[in-house]
Amino acid sequence: MLAVRRQSADIIILDRMLPGLDGLSLLKTIRKEGISTPVLMLTALAESQDKVQGLIDGADDYLTKPFEVPELIARIIALSRRPAALSLSAVCLGNLTLYPSTSLLTGTNGTCNLSRRESDLLELLLRNAGQTLTRQLLFDRIWGVESEVEEGTLDSFIHLVRRRLKTVGGNVEIRTLRGVGYTAQLLE
Repeated sequence: MLAVRRQSADIIILDRMLPGLDGLSLLKTIRKEGISTPVLMLTALAESQDKVQGLIDGADDYLTKPFEVPELIARIIALSRRPAALSLSAVCLGNLTLYPSTSLLTGTNGTCNLSRRESDLLELLLRNAGQTLTRQLLFDRIWGVESEVEEGTLDSFIHLVRRRLKTVGGNVEIRTLRGVGYTAQLLE
């Protein structure tokens, strides 16, 4: 679980029968912590009720063993296209709710409107709460791979997002991991 929290994976491939831990328990914990990384269950449990339970518990796709490698690759590609659709739903963490479609942030002390980039940045951090997102990943996802954004731009937007969190009384903070990137964490 620690690896899931720290890394910024695009997709998690998870077996239901892990040594010492049930894969569904791990999946439920991942989802309960607000980690929305797409999960592909890859397992020998092929009964219909196994598949249904895996999908109900938070898996985005379910593939049984034995499988053909081209099918696995196709499912990974399909899952990698899905995160953009998640932007339509509200993102909740702690006492915060972010509505990406309107860039509205709510917390204990009220609401505020974010700029589109602030909203995109906060959404990415909240959807991957507990995971360290590298500076390069944030640049690529928020401004685009080909964008010529200055290094200080990200720092400025992080500063603005932190101010917004204080304004609405959020119990979430954006932590800096020097030389690595940023992570959203619940305040204790």
